[in-house]
Amino acid sequence: MTDQPRYQPRYQPTLTSWDDYPVHQVAETIRHAATSDRNFYDRYYFNCHGSAADLMLITGIGPYPNLGTQDAYVVVRRGQDHRVVRASRPLTDRMDTSVGPFHVEVLEPLKKLRVVLDANEHDLAYDLTWEGAIPAYEEPRQFIRKHGRVLFDTRRLAQTGTWTGTIEVAGESIEVTPDRWQGTRDRSWGVRPVGEPEPAGIREGEGQMSGMWNYAPIQFDAYSILYICQETDDGDRPLEEAVRVWNDPGRQPDFLGRPEHHHTLVPGTRKILQGRITFPEAPDGPIEVDITSLLECAVAIGTGYGLDADWRHGMYHGRDLVVQGLHLSYDDAEDQARLEQPWGIVDHVARFELTEGGTTITGHGLHEHGFFGPYSRYGLEGYDGMAP
Repeated sequence: MTDQPRYQPRYQPTLTSWDDYPVHQVAETIRHAATSDRNFYDRYYFNCHGSAADLMLITGIGPYPNLGTQDAYVVVRRGQDHRVVRASRPLTDRMDTSVGPFHVEVLEPLKKLRVVLDANEHDLAYDLTWEGAIPAYEEPRQFIRKHGRVLFDTRRLAQTGTWTGTIEVAGESIEVTPDRWQGTRDRSWGVRPVGEPEPAGIREGEGQMSGMWNYAPIQFDAYSILYICQETDDGDRPLEEAVRVWNDPGRQPDFLGRPEHHHTLVPGTRKILQGRITFPEAPDGPIEVDITSLLECAVAIGTGYGLDADWRHGMYHGRDLVVQGLHLSYDDAEDQARLEQPWGIVDHVARFELTEGGTTITGHGLHEHGFFGPYSRYGLEGYDGMAP
């Protein structure tokens, strides 16, 4: 009788550089998330603007451990131009925060980071250093269960700050200095819809989110206000936030109570024309903030936020690095129709005028909104209804 060779399991290592640090949360290597949900993600987001209507840059990068991918994007709105560069590759070491020409470097945790897009063929590059104006702030957890399945379960830190460096766009070099170039960053992680579309099943025709998403991190000289309101058509709020975070790290944040919104939409669209948010329960008396859009950016177009069938966050694009560019113009009717589609998130560089106790101060920041499905408060009836 011939001895049968003993089965030898194939060695498939998952150790990476992070495993040499005492940061583990579960009995897995860092390469593996605690959940096997395909939609687990871990991402950076940054926006950069000159507190004016001239330019807005938005960039993000992140891994999707259970999809085995890592991708990055940048979108710049300047004048009538909408320029995107995006890249994707298979995920390797999660400490490698680069995707082709995109790089994120943490210079000082929770305080200073550097983002780079190397020179490429798509007429867009940058080398920018971010410095926080306020301490990084941990926002409330977002949790939504739909038809039995967890749709969102995410954590996020937010921070306002300033930028230093250069942006190269369409052959022109723009100097970025902290005296006027501000922005917001966040780090979010958890479960949210990513990757290739899944069969809708019982969710057919519903979409993922519903109602209004409204977000505004606002930077003033001495503090920032972080406002979130996610509200369904029936008035339920899965997530809300209203807090004043002081530049002085030794000063505790002020919670401003339940936030309220009073917006006017552009007729025939799902975009906000004029905005106002109020904090009637603020501890030192009511606060009103009027919002004026200076420049809007169709952040959902071309960057992976779910509106383009050929490019979504976490989507697999093969075993080799893929780098693509996209250039659209509001001067072209077909491009404009794509950019001004009524669904999806829109980011604005905005001016915010805050009135408190008879005194008005001015700040700048991000005003982000999206309306999904019916939202009757602003005249959005059904899934396709537009503002009257």
